[in-house]
Amino acid sequence: MRILALDLGDKRIGVAVSQLGGALALPDGVITRRNWAQVIAEIRARLDAVQADRIVVGLPLRMDGTEGPAAVAARKFVQRLQETVAVPVDVQDERLSTAEAERSLIAADMRRRRRRAVRDAVAAAIMLQTYLDRRR
Repeated sequence: MRILALDLGDKRIGVAVSQLGGALALPDGVITRRNWAQVIAEIRARLDAVQADRIVVGLPLRMDGTEGPAAVAARKFVQRLQETVAVPVDVQDERLSTAEAERSLIAADMRRRRRRAVRDAVAAAIMLQTYLDRRR
């Protein structure tokens, strides 16, 4: 089983993929958001490329666990996505995944410009790893 994970942002969507067997999550780049048709086309292309059986979308809950405007937008994204892809779509709490990604990239001594380019994909991998660990 392979899973494609999406960490939604206003400008970019971080992408991660689980290894075959679903034990480890790896960053897989970003999708720059321009319009819905372009985003869906890129998600479908990645689904086909990695032969994913499921999509997991990060749900940005508030620190107290409630849903704010970002979580509502993520749920709308999930609903639209479910109408256009043939695989199941789940959500996963992604609180602090971007902050954790940023900390780990700084610890790796990565320059700011390079961090910006990979942060969303690393955050998606962190969120997907949490999802995979929870399922075991």
